[in-house]
Amino acid sequence: MLIAHLSDLHLREKGHLYQGLVDSNAMFDLAIETLSALRPEPDIVIIGGDLVDEATEAEYETVRHALARLRQPVYAIPGNHDEREAFRACFRKAGHMTAAGPLHFDTGTRWPVRVIGFDITVPGQHHGDVDDAALLWLEQALTKCPDQPTLILMHQPPIDSGIHFIDAYKCLGGERLAELLLRHGNIERVLCGHVHRFMQVRFAGTMLVTAPSTTTSIALRLAEDSIPASYVEPPAFLLHHWRPGHGLLTHWVPIGNFPGPLPFF
Repeated sequence: MLIAHLSDLHLREKGHLYQGLVDSNAMFDLAIETLSALRPEPDIVIIGGDLVDEATEAEYETVRHALARLRQPVYAIPGNHDEREAFRACFRKAGHMTAAGPLHFDTGTRWPVRVIGFDITVPGQHHGDVDDAALLWLEQALTKCPDQPTLILMHQPPIDSGIHFIDAYKCLGGERLAELLLRHGNIERVLCGHVHRFMQVRFAGTMLVTAPSTTTSIALRLAEDSIPASYVEPPAFLLHHWRPGHGLLTHWVPIGNFPGPLPFF
């Protein structure tokens, strides 16, 4: 099973630039071209939040138009730049969204690897929170299919990245989440976005990875007095490859057209 994992698209209304500087729509179009050129093609596409930037109806129309180009089923959770009800309306035809409240999803047993979308966003805020209701929902979900390899998809990571100006908006309640996940031996990855960078770290007996953004990268500034900034670095997405007997392998896939293929031995 191949799972394409994209995040932080920050799509805008047609003709508008992200932060007035970057054509995030064109960059996502290129991401779709890169994804569609993979052979074999991914079985599903998952998106880890911040599909839009200002959560306007016009921006979600951009999302609908862009995702219509994908042949795969698309599963997505909101980020802090999304708006729940507009997001729910955008994906209503997909049929996997909850009818009210947080936008959790569960792919169940349809594929060899199960993906649980865990919406820990706090409406109107930029941080996330594993509150009592979210923890209860996830605990109940994890009791189903206890032997199936499972990925947990969330937006804000429940750990510190070391980049202080983004850690101020991490997911709270990471200790509670870790305690729950440690009771389940089938969690292959915790997948996050939000930081616009690729990171990996041990967490709750498994691996936590963050997907890069398809648009800009948050500056890798680890000094405590560093000034917030972003760069237009090469965008990328992740490709998770599940093979029975081998487990889950994660590839970092750069977006764009590059010289090659070149012969080498």
